[in-house]
Amino acid sequence: MTDMTTDNMQDQKAKEAYFTASQGQLIWARFKKQRAALIAAVILMALILSGIFAPFLSPYDPTIAGRDKDYTNGAPQMPQFCDANGCSARPFIHAVKRERSIKTNFRWVTTVDEDTRLYMKFFTEGDRYKLFDLIPMDTHLFGVEGGKIHLFGTDEDGQDIFSRTLHAIWTSMKVGSIGVFIAFVLALIIGGVSGYYGGWIDGVIQMITDAVRTVPAIPLFMAVAAFMPPEMTAEARFFYISLILGFIGWPTLARRVRTHLLTERNQEYVLAAQLCGAKPGHVIRRHLLPSFTSYIIVDLVISFPYMVLSETALSFIGLGLKDPVSSLGVMLQKATSADVLLNYQWYFIPVIFFIALVMAFVFVGDGLRDAADPYSEAKK
Repeated sequence: MTDMTTDNMQDQKAKEAYFTASQGQLIWARFKKQRAALIAAVILMALILSGIFAPFLSPYDPTIAGRDKDYTNGAPQMPQFCDANGCSARPFIHAVKRERSIKTNFRWVTTVDEDTRLYMKFFTEGDRYKLFDLIPMDTHLFGVEGGKIHLFGTDEDGQDIFSRTLHAIWTSMKVGSIGVFIAFVLALIIGGVSGYYGGWIDGVIQMITDAVRTVPAIPLFMAVAAFMPPEMTAEARFFYISLILGFIGWPTLARRVRTHLLTERNQEYVLAAQLCGAKPGHVIRRHLLPSFTSYIIVDLVISFPYMVLSETALSFIGLGLKDPVSSLGVMLQKATSADVLLNYQWYFIPVIFFIALVMAFVFVGDGLRDAADPYSEAKK
């Protein structure tokens, strides 16, 4: 009897917690049941943190200032604990000697010196940087004594691909964040006005929305790139790319906001607010938009990978960001030649991170969308 009473009390508490839970708590409870989305969320968080702390995690400056001119197009160097001479308690890499050979058409030939160990050290001093663009520091997570280590190898300029990859993730994330923020603000304003007022105002706004949706992105960026002066700074180009992505990315979310407001504007709580003298802006901001905040957040997460994809594609074809800025598109652009495909396959390592970033966003977005839909479980 005691066990049955305890079980009944626990069931009763679970039911009370369910019926008193907020919308966010219900979404989180449904989201936790989706294993793929949870794994993707962990991967996404790891990638975001690696981008945020890229200056600390990467051993060298990602620009030409941190190049290793003695190790251009160098293969990846992986730390190890054992070699032919025995094992060590500290990880190390072997020193390398490089020379051009007639047998390889004067390409660099790397010879590993197994008798010389370069031991890794952690929290070492190196190139100066600003953490979060605010805190001056020169401490890096790792390095090696008496030389340099390149986990992902180097490119033709001797730049460390590992350092560039981490910084590229953060650059693409920043471009996507600014683009999503601009699109989000425009979508809320335009979609909110269109859905709340309806009538001829809705008709005019929908005509503008359709016109923006039909604008082809690549020809637009080609036209913008033609007007960008060659001496334009990387920061200015970064700003313009983010701005344009935001201005052409709002129609889809605006349509969803409009559809929701068209169905909700005649509800009793809206009519009560109007009878109390609330202005349209107050009704939209305080009553209508909060009623589907979770759906807006889901739409933002889903739209994020498309912003990252757009920036990467534009930089890949030479219409977006360019060196010395490190972005995923800029790095993928260097992996397009047949020479790289045949001889320097490590150039494709950033592709793995790019795929992981986009897929993580997609899985998390799909998981949040299903969690925000109270009828998703019933559909299954």
